[in-house]
Amino acid sequence: MTAHPPTDPQERNVVSIGAAFENIDFATEFDVPAMRPLLPGLDPFYRSPIDLATVAPGTILRSRPVRIGLLGRIPQRVRAWQLLYRSTDLTGRPEAAVTTVLLAWDAEPDAGRPLVSFQCAIDAVVPKCFPSYALQHGSRALGAIPQIELPLIAAALARGWAVSVPDHGGQGGHFGAAREPGHRALDGLRAAVRFPPLGLHPRTRMGLWGYSGGGLATAWAAEVARDYAPELDIAGAVAGSPVGDPAAAFVRLNGSAFAGFAMVFTAGLRRAYPGLDEVVREIVSPEYLALLDDAEHLATFPLLARYAGRNANRHIRGGLGALLTRPEMRTVLDDIQPGAQAPAMPLLVVQGVNDEVIAVADVDAHVRRYRERGAHVRYLRDRLSTHLPLQFLAAPVMVDWLADRLAGRPLPPAEDRTLWSLAAGPRAAIAHRHFMALLATMAAGRPIRTRSALR
Repeated sequence: MTAHPPTDPQERNVVSIGAAFENIDFATEFDVPAMRPLLPGLDPFYRSPIDLATVAPGTILRSRPVRIGLLGRIPQRVRAWQLLYRSTDLTGRPEAAVTTVLLAWDAEPDAGRPLVSFQCAIDAVVPKCFPSYALQHGSRALGAIPQIELPLIAAALARGWAVSVPDHGGQGGHFGAAREPGHRALDGLRAAVRFPPLGLHPRTRMGLWGYSGGGLATAWAAEVARDYAPELDIAGAVAGSPVGDPAAAFVRLNGSAFAGFAMVFTAGLRRAYPGLDEVVREIVSPEYLALLDDAEHLATFPLLARYAGRNANRHIRGGLGALLTRPEMRTVLDDIQPGAQAPAMPLLVVQGVNDEVIAVADVDAHVRRYRERGAHVRYLRDRLSTHLPLQFLAAPVMVDWLADRLAGRPLPPAEDRTLWSLAAGPRAAIAHRHFMALLATMAAGRPIRTRSALR
């Protein structure tokens, strides 16, 4: 791989990955032991071997090859590694984070290869839902959303892109926290371009992509990139159903069929904002506290099934309003609303008009906040799809838009368009046939190879 020396002090700082650390051994072999992966809390790989304050964000601390499995069961023939790297939490403190980086099976070294950070919809705080664990072959993560998003990651690999899949909630499971998901995604990109087996360049063209909880994490990464990682060449970001207003979603989902989201959202914020934990313990009943503790041990889909219809009003002294009007809670809810800063890169936002989980009005307002601050946003709304199906039905539109940005093609207008279905049309039909063929490849455990772009 041709060396490309850094051109500015900040970039030189990121490049300094501590070659003297004895465990920096970039594994390139795929003779991965056929053993069941350990949960993050039991796996020493997740612990930093050094004082994190001594190195820059994006510094690689450890690496190892891993096996990827469809639903944890069917081994996938892709090239994959995990990177432990230095990142930054909500308060600016250094922390260790993990990303899974992948290439198609037949990928050759190519310094011009684009790199995409895919933010999974983790939507849980339990470690078995972290992508670094849930995507591994042999993982026991039934009900974890990252497992069903693996085909989307594979679609990016089939385009010839390298992909980074960060544990954007952090090792503490800070679901819903502001900004720090963006830090972890961006530092994952910094680590990936410095990881020799990927064969990338410090000026690699990059993209961001995520849906639902992953769309919110993508929005945070897009917002903070200008100040936090200005050296990264991020060509565009795709935020599908990016929540828009987490506080409004919390109120709307409470007592609904998706009340489990409100509960795990509370659990994640208690971890990220210690002052909020004190308020919750003060006015919430012991019974509900026990339910919140239980929610911290469940994968997303079992969580939703168990707590469907659960109404927090019955467990809060003074009702939900008493919690939401506490100054400590208001401070947190104001902090976690995205849109205060315009992303520097263009965005594609996709949302279902009749989405049963994320309110279209909240995403409308999110887009308006970005535009008022000068962002270029193309906003596509789908009338027919519900929440989960839209992630897959709109995948060709999202991937094509991102491919155009990575290739430097002209931007489409920054406009709002409401369509009956983003899956309609002959081009979408061809793309969905390719996607079904890719699913068949994955189900059979055959190699995931690159193919020519549809354009």
